[in-house]
Amino acid sequence: MACSGPRRMPMSFDVDLFVIGAGSGGVRAARFSAGFGARVAVAESRYLGGTCVNVGCVPKKFLVYGAHFSEDFEQASSFGWTVGKPQFDWNTLIANKNREIHRLNEVYRGLLLNSGVALHEGHARLLDKHTVEINGQRISAANILVATGSWPQVPDIPGKEFATTSNEAFFLKELPRRVLVVGGGYIAVEFASIFHGLGAQTSLLYRGDLFLRGFDHGVRQHLNEEFKKKGVDLQFKADIASIAKQADGSLQATLEDGRVLDTDCVFYATGRRPMLDNLGLENVDVALDAKGFVKVDQEYRSSEPSILALGDVIGKVQLTPVALAEGMAVARRLFRPEEYRPVDYHLIPTAVFSLPNIGTVGLTEEQAQAAGHKLKIFESRFRPMKLSLGDYHEKTMMKLIVDADSDKVLGCHMVGPDAGEIIQGIAVALRAGATKRVFDDTIGIHPTSAEEFVTLRTPRPD
Repeated sequence: MACSGPRRMPMSFDVDLFVIGAGSGGVRAARFSAGFGARVAVAESRYLGGTCVNVGCVPKKFLVYGAHFSEDFEQASSFGWTVGKPQFDWNTLIANKNREIHRLNEVYRGLLLNSGVALHEGHARLLDKHTVEINGQRISAANILVATGSWPQVPDIPGKEFATTSNEAFFLKELPRRVLVVGGGYIAVEFASIFHGLGAQTSLLYRGDLFLRGFDHGVRQHLNEEFKKKGVDLQFKADIASIAKQADGSLQATLEDGRVLDTDCVFYATGRRPMLDNLGLENVDVALDAKGFVKVDQEYRSSEPSILALGDVIGKVQLTPVALAEGMAVARRLFRPEEYRPVDYHLIPTAVFSLPNIGTVGLTEEQAQAAGHKLKIFESRFRPMKLSLGDYHEKTMMKLIVDADSDKVLGCHMVGPDAGEIIQGIAVALRAGATKRVFDDTIGIHPTSAEEFVTLRTPRPD
């Protein structure tokens, strides 16, 4: 089908699309819209690249790499290496991380400007359904896209001002000696791994029975066992009632059960709220849901059709690649409709960069059962080859959820080194509708952990 060119907007507007927020989704929508011939402007009040680049996935992955070296140094002796006592310097890691993040900020700036997007650095507010104000300037737009992301949320308890969130953790002046990580989601388990691996005495407090609610139960239980082996202090059914600062600068956390814990840092990962502060929503008819996220239809239109929203601010699937896909969908629908296709939210692969890593795609065992599938479960736990030369007890877990009637693989889950790297390829197979027979007929790469997925032969007994 031949391209019909961009959909032209009325020239009575200054721009065809004004994007508020230069994170992953906003930048993707802006760049491609401009590439399709639209007049586009973007406003950003904090940092180019949004949460992911600045205080999310990217710096977190650097810290995870850093934390894993403690195990690498220990394991090196099994392979004949003699090394001195390793010493870790927090400031070196943070300085190098900051330098790379600054480089990425400039990359994002270049992507926008080279695409012909007008970049406004400042806080934008909605004046009406077609007008924004930024730095004292009013700009009219045929369409306005809200892509302002989300913000860490700390419970309203006495002493909450002493809490640290992911916004501040990447800029701490020094590595805390003792850390309480509060929360049970993926950010909590990732930072528990980071602090523990870098040498802090780390406790993870979660008010529920077991962390990572919504993940496959076998995965959750396996990570629980591995954390205990590594010496992470896990305290479930525990929550903080108040935080107090001591004379020496340390903190004292009083739990709801009355216990008092001394620490140097209370790191909260207890959810994120939509970042809509001072956005001017009172001036427009944009409906929010019960949690404060922007309500949108399948094409990301709010209740005010000229105002769209995507990414974390709509509270759907809060992952960077999903925001990128949503940004692409918005750009195509508005300015290249013949190429538009909706985002498919099924079979989204996910990684949790805990130590060990988690990778997952498709249904959990519990979800598959609830959907009425008759199941065959294939599961394996083994010590990775890299650890076989020493007295190391970490185990990798792999699991396939298979529909017994159709033989279709419904879900795939892994806990172990490089799980995210491995599951990305598996996600392609599931997307293509692979059956267990396809897995069985695929020749493995030996010796690797990944080959276990194509050599699983015996279903787990019921």
